[in-house]
Amino acid sequence: MKSKEQLEKIKYLIIDVDGTLTDAGIYYDENGNELKKFSTKDAAGFSAAHHVGIKIMILTGRECYATTRRMGEMKVEYLVQNCKDKVKYMQNFMKENGLAQCEMGYLGDDLNDLPGMRMCGFVGCPADACKEVKKVADYISDIKGGYGAVRDMIAYLLTERGEWDQAISEIYGTGV
Repeated sequence: MKSKEQLEKIKYLIIDVDGTLTDAGIYYDENGNELKKFSTKDAAGFSAAHHVGIKIMILTGRECYATTRRMGEMKVEYLVQNCKDKVKYMQNFMKENGLAQCEMGYLGDDLNDLPGMRMCGFVGCPADACKEVKKVADYISDIKGGYGAVRDMIAYLLTERGEWDQAISEIYGTGV
């Protein structure tokens, strides 16, 4: 478990798509278009992260217009699709932006996420992540990927930092 001080260093969240933001299903329509189901619940997590100054990078090995559209709606700062070497991309990004591993968080669910997760100061995963990912995770959501797990992971991170309630209150006027 990471300390509050360690979690306060997180400036960027790298988020995988398939199995993390979605239910890991790949759907095709009759024209061959790839479709994905995203949970609207994750939007609150994205908004809260942005509100406290955390930048979001979507880093995925697949490319899909549905991802482009949804991440545009979520106003993510970095959308990287069809990335075949996540570690190399992350290394270059961190070098170019003068970032340390302790400033990066990674939310993912499967084996291809493990190398990138090992480069980060915080790791979160959905309830249905593979056992290898669960072993390295700082937080395991009790929600499956595609059903609001990303919101839950961000809520955990920001709650531990003491920022969730205020961010949600200011965004939604909830008076939490």
